[in-house]
This record gives sequence, structure tokens and C-alpha cells, in this order.
Amino acid sequence: MKHGRTEEWAKWRRLVSEQITSGQTVAAFCRDRGLRDWQFYDWKKRVREAGASKFVAVEVAAVAKQGPAATGRAIEVRLPRARSLVVEPGFDARHLRAVLSVLEAEE
Repeated sequence: MKHGRTEEWAKWRRLVSEQITSGQTVAAFCRDRGLRDWQFYDWKKRVREAGASKFVAVEVAAVAKQGPAATGRAIEVRLPRARSLVVEPGFDARHLRAVLSVLEAEE
């Protein structure tokens, strides 16, 4: 991908992530930033479709329980570049989506 195109994708991934975490409607978010809502919807769809086509390998491993805090069933998501994310029971799905969106934008 050309440098300018890469920057454009990064910009729109960031904007989509910001809108999701802001809690604002797309119309309000775009109005506050001087963006065209139709253009935002178009890019939001592109970003979503680009992320949906990625394959993520999942490995289930047995973990020995240790102490009373180990009664929950946390999930560890291993990401590229030796990073991982532990998701505890009762997590906020919107917050997790926002975090993953930011991490995907860094790749």
C-alpha cells in the first residue's frame, strides 16, 4: 500500500475507534469534527470489513486454579508482536471492541 493510502486508512481507523468509544451517535461525532456522515459510514464499513476478514488463531489451554480469585473464567487473547490481552468475566464489550480497534490500527 502506498504511504498516503496507509495514512488515510490509519486516520479512518482512528476516527472509527474514537466514535465507538465516545458514545456519540455518528451524526453528532461527525458534526463535532466537521466530517460528512455519509463518508464516515462508508469508511466505518470498510474498516469493519477489513477487520472481519482476518483469521485469528485460538488455542485453549488448561490452567491450574490457584486460590479464590481463580474461580472466574478469564480469557487470554494473544495478539501479534508477543502481546496479549486478558478478558475477565463481566467485561464491557464496547470497551473491548475499542481497545481491539486501537490495537488493529497499530499493525
